[in-house]
Amino acid sequence: MESGVKDNRGFFRRMLRDPDVRRADLVFASGAPHVDYLLLAVIAILVLLGSLMVFSASFAYAEYRYGDSYYFIGRQIIWVIVSGAVMFCAARLTPVLYRHLAVPLYGIVIALLLAVLVIGSIGNGAQRWISLGPITIQPSEIAKTSLVLILARYYSVFEERALEIRSKPRMLLWGTLIPFGFIGCFCVLVMLQKHLSGIIILGAIGLSVMFVSGISLRYLGYFTGACATGVTCLALFTDYTKKRITTWLNPELYPLEGGWQTLQGLMAIGSGGFFGLGFGNSRLKYSYVSEPANDMIFTIICEETGFLGALLIMALFAVFIWRGIRIGMAQEDTFSRLAAIGITVKVAIQVLLNICVVTNTIPNTGISLPFFSYGGSSMIMLLFEMGILLSISRTSVLKK
Repeated sequence: MESGVKDNRGFFRRMLRDPDVRRADLVFASGAPHVDYLLLAVIAILVLLGSLMVFSASFAYAEYRYGDSYYFIGRQIIWVIVSGAVMFCAARLTPVLYRHLAVPLYGIVIALLLAVLVIGSIGNGAQRWISLGPITIQPSEIAKTSLVLILARYYSVFEERALEIRSKPRMLLWGTLIPFGFIGCFCVLVMLQKHLSGIIILGAIGLSVMFVSGISLRYLGYFTGACATGVTCLALFTDYTKKRITTWLNPELYPLEGGWQTLQGLMAIGSGGFFGLGFGNSRLKYSYVSEPANDMIFTIICEETGFLGALLIMALFAVFIWRGIRIGMAQEDTFSRLAAIGITVKVAIQVLLNICVVTNTIPNTGISLPFFSYGGSSMIMLLFEMGILLSISRTSVLKK
């Protein structure tokens, strides 16, 4: 028993201790190489295109609801400026600092997820947000970033134990069970918020980082199957998810119970044709497509820019994903490699799921399109992640 206590104490000490962070030259990257300019250019283009589409998709709804067609784009520009400053500052710091902050950030997010259940504000039948005056925080968004960092930190500290092939029980415990505990803790708290898409994204992010870490694929496969089974049962036996699945299968039979959004979104995608109707010329954003500047913004993109425009945006995301994974694979440091790939995979998963939702490939659930969907706190968190990725890219430049 005493040895177990000592081992646990050693575990927490090793997770928290990071002596390198005390060296100022490792915290601030003032003399470090430049960031990856191609990645920075792709991020800038995506943010610019996203802001343009927020204006085009939102001005009719903004005029109708607030009497000001610039209501959403005005706020979005402010958030982009603030988020850009956050990204710039984040890119100036080194991965050493993010490795050091991973554990306290995980604890803060746990506290926020618990706070949502007590003081969270309710919207669209779910309690997922914390209102702080004019600012609304969704802790599950912060949890995605935190999960990437805590898993990257964990495997950087306990990599030898996690990959010790000579002892299968040891490899199972350190390589799979403990990391799965980090993921499960977040997923349970998000489940209590009735946020199925959040559970799916968190699970996919966590399993992706575990896969890249190099742990046993057999054990990972067992846990992936268990996760998929759990999510499926949750979807099939929970009232709010069963309703969405029923609507997804037959949206035309439930036009007033969720089917309307799907049907109008599909109509917008189809009416864009090959070349689109032109920027600003969407017809279905006039009170037909709900949430035109948020979760359903891709349908307006398709309507106004057509197949070519949608293909261009998907190509930009493909370049971003390729560059992010390449930056991660160029790292010798375990934390930097897993953090870079985890952040890139997180964006890729959200893009894929958003497009699948708006094309009715999967049941409709609230998933925003990175860089394009309107939102303040989500934009700040996204560009903060981009700052971390750009920070990590500095060390990959050294190796080229």
